[in-house]
Amino acid sequence: MTRILDRYIFREITITWLGVTAVLLLILLTNQFARVLGDVAKGKLPKDAAFEVIGLSAAQYLTVLVPIGLFLSIMLALGRLYRDSEMPAMMACRVGPSGIYRPLAWLLLPLVIGVAWLSIEGGPRALTAIDRISAEARREADLASIEPGHFAVFGPDQAVLYGERVTADGEMEKVFMQRRVADGLVEVVIAERGEQIDSDDQDTRLLVLHHGRRYEGIPGTTEFRVVEFAEHGIPYRLPSLNQPEARPRAMSFTQLMDSDELEHVAEMQWRIGIPLSTLLLGVLAVPLSKSNPRAGRYGRIGVGLLVFIIYLNMLSAAKAWVEQASVAPVLGLWWVHGCVLLLTLTLLAFQNGWHRRILR
Repeated sequence: MTRILDRYIFREITITWLGVTAVLLLILLTNQFARVLGDVAKGKLPKDAAFEVIGLSAAQYLTVLVPIGLFLSIMLALGRLYRDSEMPAMMACRVGPSGIYRPLAWLLLPLVIGVAWLSIEGGPRALTAIDRISAEARREADLASIEPGHFAVFGPDQAVLYGERVTADGEMEKVFMQRRVADGLVEVVIAERGEQIDSDDQDTRLLVLHHGRRYEGIPGTTEFRVVEFAEHGIPYRLPSLNQPEARPRAMSFTQLMDSDELEHVAEMQWRIGIPLSTLLLGVLAVPLSKSNPRAGRYGRIGVGLLVFIIYLNMLSAAKAWVEQASVAPVLGLWWVHGCVLLLTLTLLAFQNGWHRRILR
């Protein structure tokens, strides 16, 4: 009988978890898909990399979705068992808390291991890959990626470029360009048309403007120089593909462990805390889902969401406090997990009568 109940509870929780996680992931990926399509249309991302970026984003989303999906699925599945009076019937058959946690562990432990990998290795690698794709897209961007009739920031020099029309060959018509050449010195160029050509240096390209006028000077003064030209080539450097100093979110776990900077310590504790919070939320969901049959399947979902939101916000606040040196790194984010563990033990004690045994 116990084995049958174990399989039954495991199936109920697993099916609910798959459905909840799939719905949440679909919602987030739909929003991400719209943003990626916008970046592709503006030339910020190559078309071939759109689905790769979405896939890498999914790996990052799962780091957060797996814990919340597991927490909600346990509450929904057990809430249905309480509503249909199946849970009281199981308890009448001497199925206590251990009888629920045993099948739950079949799902909980693999998810904790998977989330640990995503948090420590998979997520940072995905973020680094997305940054790499974006850098390559910026490097390969040309004038055809500029939207006609709109001002755009072009090149690493942050030049402001405007074209009334852009042909299929990537040639602009009625061009306006403004950039800062030196301290306080501004250059404004107006030309009939412009095109982009490669140079001998693979890290440099030329923006060639035809039949226009260049205004060069310091705003607010009368020191201006006006030059008319038939052809004017403006070289600009392409974005470098060399990785700059990695952000804490994209750093490897080994780099975080070797660093004493508060920001890196906070990031390391955050990554370790995600699988730990998955385990705590899975254990907490069992006593938190207990309800009367008349309360309905969704009777405790509001309470569960409130607990999760408070938990997540307190972790975010604790991470910021560590970065700002307001909280000692030794205490770090661990006190938040400790509070959730204390809440879990308190609920289990009251629901299983442990407090009465202790008082006796």
